[in-house]
Amino acid sequence: MKKILIIHYSQTGQLTDIVNSITAPLKKIEDVCIVYEEIKPRPGFDFPWSATKFCDVFPESVEGIPCEIEPVHFDPNEAYDLVILAYQVWFLAPSLPITAFLDSSDAKVMKGRPVLTIIGCRNMWLLAHETVKQKIVESGGRLFGNIVLGDKTGNLLGVLTITIWMLSGKKKSFLGILPDAGISDQDIYDASKFGDIVSDAVKNNDPGPVQNRLNAHGAVTVVPQYILFEKRIHRIFKVWSRFILKKGKRGNPGRKFRVRLFLVYLFIAIAVIAPVSTVLSMLAVRLKKDEIQNAIGYFSENTFLF
Repeated sequence: MKKILIIHYSQTGQLTDIVNSITAPLKKIEDVCIVYEEIKPRPGFDFPWSATKFCDVFPESVEGIPCEIEPVHFDPNEAYDLVILAYQVWFLAPSLPITAFLDSSDAKVMKGRPVLTIIGCRNMWLLAHETVKQKIVESGGRLFGNIVLGDKTGNLLGVLTITIWMLSGKKKSFLGILPDAGISDQDIYDASKFGDIVSDAVKNNDPGPVQNRLNAHGAVTVVPQYILFEKRIHRIFKVWSRFILKKGKRGNPGRKFRVRLFLVYLFIAIAVIAPVSTVLSMLAVRLKKDEIQNAIGYFSENTFLF
């Protein structure tokens, strides 16, 4: 019998839809046991949530400080043929519930096992995935493949639609004036093609990496300017996260003023700083062609260098 473990956390439900689409072909494998484990934070994160609560998870996300989670239901000593880890990106980092799982003793379930990662994000995922890959490798897991689904709407318009979704809970556009927020329903539906590739590997007892086969169908697209852009943003985020953490842990009223200051900065950065930085990153890409090409290959191949 083939045994597959699927670990995921989805605040909005979008990532759950992605996981269900990708894993649908796996259910057709003869004599297969699929275990779904939804990581549950304690207490849960609201959705929709307020702008202040959204920014209040920022410092811990950036610094990799895990939240509390409910005990898992699977046996971490079980030998699975494949482990699938699906996660969202929060502030260029894996979501706090996934960070909590990866830092827990239960992550040993990945030891000696091929691990497929599935990312649902707006547009930037490179640094978050570096963190996840490191934790998988440190737990003894093998990087089997990576699938990234993102919002294909332009950057500023995407920020607007995702903000409306975050604050209202409504993904569908009002009266069709704006595009729907997040990853398109069509892209989610089409993601089952990746599941066919993974399914074939599992059926054929092929635990080796399948990244090249996945990439041939568009599993990973690396946007060159984001390679430099993410690093620049991350340095700024580190300054802000440490500034806020000096006033206490998440939920501490003493840090509310600093969280709101960060919220103001975030709006200014999106509206003014980000467009300028994007242009500068595009220029830098032209000046560092070899370095950028090497980085594109590295991120596309889903490898990890200590």
